[in-house]
Parts: sequence; structure tokens; C-alpha cells
Amino acid sequence: MTVHDALTAEMMALGAAAREAARAVREADDATKTKALRAAAAAIRARTSEILTANNLDVAAAKQSGMTGSMLDRLGLSEARIEAMAKGVEDVAAQQDPNGRELARWTRPNGLDIARVSTPIGVIGIIYESRPNVTADAGAIALKAGNVAILRGGSDSIHSAGAIHAAMVEGLKAAGLPAAAIQYVKNTDRAAVGLMLEGLGGCVDLIIPRGGKGLTGRVLREARVPVLAHLEGLCHTYIHAKADLAMARQVTLNAKMRRTSICGATEILLIDRAVLASHGLPILQDLAKAGCEIRADAAVRAIFPAAIPAGEEDWKTEFLEAIIAVKVVDGLEQAIAHIEHYGSHHTDCILTDDEAAAETFLNALDSAIVLWNASTQFADGGEFGMGAEIGIGTGKLHARGPVGVEQLTTFKYVVRGTGQTRP
Repeated sequence: MTVHDALTAEMMALGAAAREAARAVREADDATKTKALRAAAAAIRARTSEILTANNLDVAAAKQSGMTGSMLDRLGLSEARIEAMAKGVEDVAAQQDPNGRELARWTRPNGLDIARVSTPIGVIGIIYESRPNVTADAGAIALKAGNVAILRGGSDSIHSAGAIHAAMVEGLKAAGLPAAAIQYVKNTDRAAVGLMLEGLGGCVDLIIPRGGKGLTGRVLREARVPVLAHLEGLCHTYIHAKADLAMARQVTLNAKMRRTSICGATEILLIDRAVLASHGLPILQDLAKAGCEIRADAAVRAIFPAAIPAGEEDWKTEFLEAIIAVKVVDGLEQAIAHIEHYGSHHTDCILTDDEAAAETFLNALDSAIVLWNASTQFADGGEFGMGAEIGIGTGKLHARGPVGVEQLTTFKYVVRGTGQTRP
């Protein structure tokens, strides 16, 4: 047997096990799923030292290979991050069971009673990079929604993700659910991803990529099953002419610098020309003081000469670092036009005390998340009250914005009759 044949057999076995487990998970009541997730959260806490030891191995290897900056930040774990991970699993457990909800119901003239009822999607393949916490988030959300998950993390987080996965399996066993309900692909061969994208012989119902443009682009190109994804988070914050200065300074600094490596971090700052000196200068000074590199157009550089000249690529780059591109705009319509032209339909914000301007901004933009007077870093399922998220959907079909428990369901029609036949 060749290496490829062995890998194919290994992955097909994962798919078959997932498909077999799908019915048990689909039919599990909410109390059982909740018990599994609470036990998993407890296991994560109990295994903190083990998870940190595994993470240290991954981080050391990543540093040796030259990884730096935002990617290293995404990979690293701490006791606080592990606690947040466990809390996220508990928050998902506390969510209302999304399945079995009657979305609509009506009766036809012939007496047929028709109901549209929410139901799990089935087997979900989740492919991600660097962030080991996705192992817990994705596994928990998929399970709460009644789905089976096949998780494939990046090779750089193989030890960390494996340790977290062991805790999730401990939770499944505690509740009497099949261990195959949350599986982790331990093989780091990139061909394993290709096999998942092909659907593992019809066993995978949906693929969700969570990572950079390279990973997501590959998934969108090669997948033979439906995909729920976003390409990048090119998030904007617009300082309107009627923005409160103190609020604008506070929100903008948070939107960019709280965590620069997340997809909700502001990458482009638009400043209304009317407040360039009064608002723009102190905001730019705040960012620079916090260690942010500023790339700007000529108008901005005229008041802040330390800025690096911005090029066309800067308006369409997801930096994921302490770098921001800054541009002056002549009013609300020009800001909206810039975002529509360069944006990725992820998350965009307006800072203003003008309600009419805010409502125009919120209604005009076709982004998955639009905010008024709040940091773009709120683009997160946990902050939306979803417990956690698998990612942010920017497509037009199925799920947009944070993908949580409810978004990982579909529906079926349940038709009840009394012997009707069609003429």
C-alpha cells in the first residue's frame, strides 16, 4: 500500500465513523449534549498543564521555523486563554437547542399540515490554521447544533489541538455520546485536506475553513461539497464629521490595537476632512504611541509627517499586524463608496453623534456586520451572545456574520396528512 493509499484509507475511515455517529448526535436530546459540553469544559480546565505543555512544543517549533507576529500570537496559549476556551464551551452549552424549532407552519386547503422544522446539517469538516482554540469552539458549536465535526488544524498547532481534542472526547464519553462525534485529523499531510474537500466518499455535508486567504482560497477552488467561508476581514472604521472626539479616540484605538491578529481588527481608518486636524491628529498620535505603523495618503501625512506613504495595495490589505492604512474622505458618501469598492463585506463601523448619518451608513453598506459607535473587535460570536463562533460568514447565502450554533442548522419540511392523494 502506498502512502497516499494509506492516507486515503485513514481519512475514509474518519468519514465513515462520522457518518455513523451522525444519527446518534442528531437524535441526542439537549440535556445529553449539554452534559457532554460541560464535562468537556471541566476536562479542559483539568488538563490546563497538559495543554500548555503541548502548546509550548508548538510555539517552540514555530519560532524555530521563523513564525513571528500575529501568527505566533494566534498560536500561543496561556492559562487565561485556556480558561476563556473552557468558558466558551460552557457558554455554548447554555445556548438554546436550535433543533426541532418550528420555523413556520400552515395548513393547505386539502387538509395537509406542513411545518418547516430546524434540523442539523450533518457532518461538518472544519479546516483551520494556527488557532488551537478553534478545536474547542468548533467542536462545541457543531455538537450543540446536533452535528458531527471532523477537525483538521494546522501542522503548527498539532500538539495543542490534540490535547484540547482529548478533553472534548472526554466530555463526549461522559455523556454517552460516540467519540467519533468530534474527530481530529492527526495526519499533517496536506493531501488530507484535499480528501476532506472531496467529501470523504459522500460523508461530509459542509466544509468550513478558518484561516488566511491561502487556505480559504484553496477550499473555495477545490471543494466538492458546500463551503461556508470568508476570504478576509478588511474592516473599516470611519470618523464622521460629527464624531465625539473622546469616544472616537477610545474606540479607534481598541478597534485596531486590542488584538491586531483577529479578523475583526480595523485595518483601514477613514477620517472626514472636516475633522482631520481636530480628531485625526490625536487619534493618529494614540495609534503611534501604542506601536502602530501608520500608512497614509498625502492629506494625512500633511498633518502627521511620520506616516508612511500609502499605496493602492494598502487599501485592500488585511494586515493582521500593528499596521493601519489611513485615508481622508470628503463626507459620508465618499466613505461608503470607498468601503464598497475596497471592503470584504466583513465588519465596518461609523463613529458619529449624527443619527441620520449613522442610519445611512448602516443601511447603505452590504457588510455582514455594521456598527455605530462601537469597536469592530465586537465582530465575534461570544460578544454577540452566541457563546463562541466558528468564524464570520461574509457570503450572501445561509449564514452571515458570526457562525454560531443556530447557523449550523438547516431545515426540513414535516408534512402530516389524513390519507390525501394528489389528483
